Amino acid sequence: MMRKQPILVTCGLPYTNGPCHIGHLRTYVPADFYVRCLRHMGEEVVFICGSDNHGTPIVVSAEEAKISPREMSERYHAHFAETFGRMMVQFDHFGMTDDPTNHARTRKIVSRLIENGHVYSRVIQQSYCPQCKRFLPDRYVEGLCPHCGTPARGDECDQGCGRHLEPGEIREPVCMVCKTKAELRDQEHYFFRLGEFKDFLLGYLENLQGTLNARNYALGWVREGLRDWCITRTLDWGVKFPGRDDLVVYVWVDAPIGYISFTEEWANEAGKDWRDLWCGDNRVTHFIGGDIIYHHCIFWPALLKGAGYGTPHAIVASGMVKVDDHKFSKSRGYVVWTNEDYLDRGLPADYLRYYLLSYTNHTKDLNFSWKVFSERINNELVNTLGNFVYRSLYFAHREFGGIPDIPVRPEVLARIKETIDSVTRAVNQYDFKVAVDEMMALAAYGNNYIQTNAPWKLIKTDRDSACQVIKDCIVLVNALALLFEPAIPQKSREIWDMVGNTVPIEKTALDSALSDLPARPLKAPHPVFQKLEDSFIREMDDLLRKRVKEAGERVRKTETVSIEEFSRLDIRTGRIVSAEPVPKSRKLLALQVDIGSEIRQVVAGIAPFYRPEDLVGKNVVIVANLQPARIFGIESRGMILAAGDSASLLMPFKDVPPGTKIR
Repeated sequence: MMRKQPILVTCGLPYTNGPCHIGHLRTYVPADFYVRCLRHMGEEVVFICGSDNHGTPIVVSAEEAKISPREMSERYHAHFAETFGRMMVQFDHFGMTDDPTNHARTRKIVSRLIENGHVYSRVIQQSYCPQCKRFLPDRYVEGLCPHCGTPARGDECDQGCGRHLEPGEIREPVCMVCKTKAELRDQEHYFFRLGEFKDFLLGYLENLQGTLNARNYALGWVREGLRDWCITRTLDWGVKFPGRDDLVVYVWVDAPIGYISFTEEWANEAGKDWRDLWCGDNRVTHFIGGDIIYHHCIFWPALLKGAGYGTPHAIVASGMVKVDDHKFSKSRGYVVWTNEDYLDRGLPADYLRYYLLSYTNHTKDLNFSWKVFSERINNELVNTLGNFVYRSLYFAHREFGGIPDIPVRPEVLARIKETIDSVTRAVNQYDFKVAVDEMMALAAYGNNYIQTNAPWKLIKTDRDSACQVIKDCIVLVNALALLFEPAIPQKSREIWDMVGNTVPIEKTALDSALSDLPARPLKAPHPVFQKLEDSFIREMDDLLRKRVKEAGERVRKTETVSIEEFSRLDIRTGRIVSAEPVPKSRKLLALQVDIGSEIRQVVAGIAPFYRPEDLVGKNVVIVANLQPARIFGIESRGMILAAGDSASLLMPFKDVPPGTKIR
């Protein structure tokens, strides 16, 4: 019998110019769930991802932070790798698109496309800033969309029709750096003949596996007609276009090629051949957000076809994320940060994983609400699954010392098999909510079984019957631990260990849940799930409302401010005397700042971006008359001013004494 080909699962690459938020997890948690399920089903799976390090936004952010794009990328690459680990999203390899492997693989593929006649050069008019004296890449220019007339950025009509914009297409271009009106000047660029792949893409998409939203959306675009894509940009940062030192490859070329490069790096470490996963027929499955369907279902398979590689087997696209029924928006405050708002507060990764998987169908929009989150966790994980697990194990330990030495009832194993079949079917259809709902339905069955039979009463009159009930319940608990492991791996492992298993849960086949358990002693169990208290949920709701309010105030204040309002702020220079991490926080540093008249303690959320020892002696700008606040139990008397998502500290251009007023 021929051995089945391994499945390669990838996730859309996180962009390294900002921290992880709940919107990112909409893709990564379901992908991790899928991989874990497949492995329990006996499939060989390789799980690959990495960070996306190129493109104009990273250059802009790095310039604001006064660091190199590589340093910016490395910081956020490490941040995402750590955050995914904390969320139990476990990749076999997590690479960087700026590493040598991807530079080499990208140039090879682009060279192959050139050799095969799929790339041509053309002189186009591109925005040029006479003040900055440079051509403006897409994210350095803003103007009006040529299709709908809405204000847009250089690469996309992000506020209007949503269309992708090629270099030089935007009308009335303005430099985003100095706000100077841009000129149009001739420059040679290279284009990929995407239009020639229409017939191939129509046939490919008709047979593409995955979610219907990905396939149908892409088919609509292809049937409308395809334009050739400009695949070069005028930047120093990125993969150099073959034979040109003044152009780099467009980020949407080298980023997906990262999937191949990261597979190469994994294969080198594992002693495998990456070609087995990418060349010819394959089982490559991409998990992506709904906003990048075009790139993965149209541009990417056409590029692979043109270069002679195999094309993806399946593309699984998620719905978008809302926060409190509002469109997800960092600028408007409708955001939940994975570390700051969740993990750093001691909340279990498993709770958030469960919510993301069970709230709605994978292709629909997911709404995050702290109130609904607590209700789902308390009613389902705590009251249904947790209650059944603890009652069963507690009674077995107290009355029988462990697992009774009698066979489980056949009807209980039949109910478990029914659940396994339903879960397997749902996972293969990428319907993760249905899969988790089937698992929870088995927990509800167990809860009803123990409640109806009431072994705590039965044992007083019929000890053998009570023993049978508890044996059935322990077998159900064991099956639930195994079934739930892909969704809540940490809590499932706790349950698995309390049942007395010695083989690691992640290495156990799902079908083993259909076998009876041998008699063995059990240690005293403990409750696995803890209730989320109303007071905590109110606190988190208040934090979100405050964030939204402050974001709104920032928007209003950027519109206009009087000189009288500005003069109320006591803004002055300061010099950092000492800096140290705040205990139990990954984000905060406690700074002692000399502001001339005194040394002030200020708590600042800049730990992800600066080492404490590098800050000592630095001149900064501080708001000195801010109302004092206690943050993580530490008093903060002032605010250090910083710009952008990378917290670029504001510093005086010339050295001035601490306490000098800003005016």
